[in-house]
Amino acid sequence: MSDYLPSLEIRDATGLNLAVVRSRYNDHITSGLTAGAIEYLDKTGATYRVYEAPGTFELPLVSRQVLDSGYDGVVALGAVVDGETDHYEHVAHRASEGLMRVMLDTGKPVAFGVLTVRQEKHAMVRSEPGSGNKGAEAAAAVVETALLLRSLA
Repeated sequence: MSDYLPSLEIRDATGLNLAVVRSRYNDHITSGLTAGAIEYLDKTGATYRVYEAPGTFELPLVSRQVLDSGYDGVVALGAVVDGETDHYEHVAHRASEGLMRVMLDTGKPVAFGVLTVRQEKHAMVRSEPGSGNKGAEAAAAVVETALLLRSLA
């Protein structure tokens, strides 16, 4: 049994070309999310490439450019941890709003694998290997959605 995927259905995504766009900020969290996403995608037959953005705020722009270059979907991964200022609120809200806009404007799936947590320990739990890894869950969501959209075309 894999480290990250014990409860996720593995779908045949042969022919899908996907991107993982990850934030480097909070790398100790996003690296676990990325590992989970990659492990899932490796089992599906999809092709993919990993791109790095400086932070979560930049995920929508990078995701849009990636989709415009021909990818079928994006797994967007980041972590925003509450701090002493309102920065957390602005980044979390704008990133989620921006990624939704990218998805609707392009008609291609963008999985929201951005952890928005009040305490860092909550993000760590969600990025560790195991059935709760949110990077693997985001990868599964983008694969399922891309396959559904392909079947509707």
